[in-house]
Amino acid sequence: MHSLDWSFPYEWPRKPVLAANVVATTQPLAAQAGLRMLLLGGNAVDAIVASAITLTMVEPVSNGIGSDLFAVVWDGLRLHGLNASGHSPARWSPAYFSGCDSMPERGWDSVTVPGCVSGWRLLSEKFGALRFEKLFEPALEYGRNGFLVSPTVARQWARQVPVLKAQPGFARAFMPEGEAPAAGSMFRMPEHAATLELIASTKGEAFYRGSLAEKIAMHSAAHKGVMTVSDLASYQPEWAIPLSIDYRGFTLHELPPNGQGLVALIALGILENFDIASYPADSGDCLHLQIEAVKLALADANRYVADPRHMEIEAKTFLAKDYLRERAQLIDPTRAQNFSHGNPSTGGTVYLTAADASGMMVSLIQSNYMGFGSGVVVDGTGISLQNRGACFGLDPGHPNIVGPHKRPFTTIIPGFVTKDQRPVMSFGVMGGTMQAQGHVQVMVRIADHRQNPQAAVDAPRFRLYSGLEVNLEGQFGAATIADLSKRGHQVTALNDAYLDFGCAQLIWKLDNGYLAASDSRRDGQAVGY
Repeated sequence: MHSLDWSFPYEWPRKPVLAANVVATTQPLAAQAGLRMLLLGGNAVDAIVASAITLTMVEPVSNGIGSDLFAVVWDGLRLHGLNASGHSPARWSPAYFSGCDSMPERGWDSVTVPGCVSGWRLLSEKFGALRFEKLFEPALEYGRNGFLVSPTVARQWARQVPVLKAQPGFARAFMPEGEAPAAGSMFRMPEHAATLELIASTKGEAFYRGSLAEKIAMHSAAHKGVMTVSDLASYQPEWAIPLSIDYRGFTLHELPPNGQGLVALIALGILENFDIASYPADSGDCLHLQIEAVKLALADANRYVADPRHMEIEAKTFLAKDYLRERAQLIDPTRAQNFSHGNPSTGGTVYLTAADASGMMVSLIQSNYMGFGSGVVVDGTGISLQNRGACFGLDPGHPNIVGPHKRPFTTIIPGFVTKDQRPVMSFGVMGGTMQAQGHVQVMVRIADHRQNPQAAVDAPRFRLYSGLEVNLEGQFGAATIADLSKRGHQVTALNDAYLDFGCAQLIWKLDNGYLAASDSRRDGQAVGY
């Protein structure tokens, strides 16, 4: 097994949890909901689904019943990938949005069919040991009896209220006192709980083909949306074979498009051509190469990634060693550059992870995209809806142009790492376009610099925006910031880690158990027994 440096060089107030059964996610009550399932005799999938359901209640600023979901499951023998992201309404087309300069970011015209309810059911049905209804119990308790709002959730809630308060249903659901709840205040969501109970008793059928589907469609029509009962009824999640790339003896697995996991794979394939380990982990030399590799990967993704049925080039084509070597040769070690896409030869978000003593490991992410998402909440149900439709484009000829019953390009990606075909790590770094960048940075710190997983989570990060603009967390030293600026990067050092640099959770396989790490950039927690 890969040897690790067990020092903790970064100033964060967390230490990892080491145990035979573990859960890590962004909110303590949700992590403990998963632990409850493990203590009841459930497995890692039962834990992850219970945590995911509870997160819709206790961290509504990032996800909801109307979210999308992606997952990677190690069942003890092999990997399974699940794409539970939704498609667009049948009436969406370029002509439908002809009066828009870009896709709407809020309201009903940003909402695609939510997939997470179908993802919960499918994961439980295929892998779970407990009854589906059991997984809802913690969330139902918090919805009916209330929960104390945690500090980071309260902060994000307050930031989003001014933008979303006019959206249909939002104020009633999330501003019952006329404002966002304060940290430490009690908040109840009884309508949300009633909806979860109906989903549990019908195994999700009510959401896609029953009374909840009818309420969603009626609310859409009442607010000039075009989502119909038939759009919901026609939706099906899909099992997917993960893509992978070898990096320094490890194999990183990511789900194929429509997600952006391809970005992390391309970037690491480019970095494989450089001796990253020869540079200090937090140095300008090390960061410069990672930033440039991520730029190259994002250029390809922004040009080519879409619903795979509409992509011009098959995703695995971008992982050919010759192509990655060719892209690596474009990097100048001394200066920052803007890159265009290559031409290969053709051929708001929560992350959670769980593992159990039987060897099952799960990597899962579910998201509303921009915080509360569209801002739309279906009256009387607590269903807050994502705004993944905003990720479509309107450029004629682009594979990600909006169209009927089509999945948009999406940022949410669960990661999984193996070595010699055995599980090593389930992990994710939530935060929009930060996610693939975060995957790359965690992998480099562990594989090249042998940092232990908690240190790799705690370490400062960069976040690439557009062009030469890059933000760095304030923990990077002045010398590193000056070095990158000298190379032509337009560097801004920020200390607002909560919103700008993502949030990681991970589980690392040990010989007789696991190490679970949680990121202090949010309220999260790793738990185990």
